[in-house]
Amino acid sequence: MAGRHHYYVYVVALDDRVWNEARFRRANPDYRFLKPCVYVGMTGLDPDLRFDRHKAGIQSNRYVRDYGLRLLPELYEVYNPMPYRGAQDMEIELAIGLREAGYGVWQA
Repeated sequence: MAGRHHYYVYVVALDDRVWNEARFRRANPDYRFLKPCVYVGMTGLDPDLRFDRHKAGIQSNRYVRDYGLRLLPELYEVYNPMPYRGAQDMEIELAIGLREAGYGVWQA
């Protein structure tokens, strides 16, 4: 059964310059400036491959394409892999948790 669990959540560190984006600022009214800005996503691919695809402009989120620096596996590895529905739910929960901890978060 575990072999069927091949979905992942992942977190990408974003360059601080993303804060210059009005939509990003509006989505993060409680951002604490000493915390990182991040993107939270889910994928059926290995997170490293998914990050590379973002950076190459393939099905990419523009914040990751333009501001993505690196993956932050310490924030997500413990959850992976998981079934599709679990990854959908965990993407939302992880984004909420990071935002509550003061991170600047984009989650689409």
